[in-house]
Amino acid sequence: MDLLFRELSDNHEITVYDTTELYGEKGKFRVLKFSNEAVQGAMDLNNPQRILFEYPRAIIHLMEFNEPSFENVFVIGHGIGTIAGYFSEKRFKIAELDGKVAELSKRFFGYNKDNVIIGDGRHILGSEEPQTYDFIILDAFTEKGTPRHLLSSEFFNMTREKLESRGAVIMNIMGRGINDSLINAIHKTLGEAYAYTKSFYLPSEGIGDQKNIIIIGRNKPIGFQARNMAGFVENRLGQGYMIRDNQL
Repeated sequence: MDLLFRELSDNHEITVYDTTELYGEKGKFRVLKFSNEAVQGAMDLNNPQRILFEYPRAIIHLMEFNEPSFENVFVIGHGIGTIAGYFSEKRFKIAELDGKVAELSKRFFGYNKDNVIIGDGRHILGSEEPQTYDFIILDAFTEKGTPRHLLSSEFFNMTREKLESRGAVIMNIMGRGINDSLINAIHKTLGEAYAYTKSFYLPSEGIGDQKNIIIIGRNKPIGFQARNMAGFVENRLGQGYMIRDNQL
């Protein structure tokens, strides 16, 4: 490992390093990682345009399949800017809590847009005009997981207000899938705000393993092609409890 940067920011320790192996694949990779060992972004230095991780590829497919002519996207959680970089011709506004993350995405990963606003994503989204966005993407993590104020009924109702009638909110979260009470609660809460929901998970070896889970909510039917979901498979979540601001 070739360490390029390490610093304790206001929110967590951030590390950037180069490595010749990533998740068993040989090559030359640059990685952005937080202190809980969670990789927040990675680049194939031999092929910088390649999207390494499955979850952004699956989200990209859901966006292109359900609203191919979309123009405006709001993202909470920047990482290295993978999805916004892929759709370079579209209009993205990105909320990132940690200014150091935004800085490092430019310094080490070639992100070249000036569309990242530093601050809390819910607060920034709340100041946007109604019916502005085609998609709202939630990809925000702390050491404790996705911040709960981004999973409440009040937040999901806000996203519905900020979306066009055909728009959708798409979340990348971590959990155990169908047997995870929090994931079921997120699904229940989202389903109160949107007429249609779907969830997908990336299979892992252990039943209790933490895995990437994508949940999408929309007021129009949701479509996808399984072969383009980068290994994610649809699952049917249970009906958990409602998440409300006054419980946080």
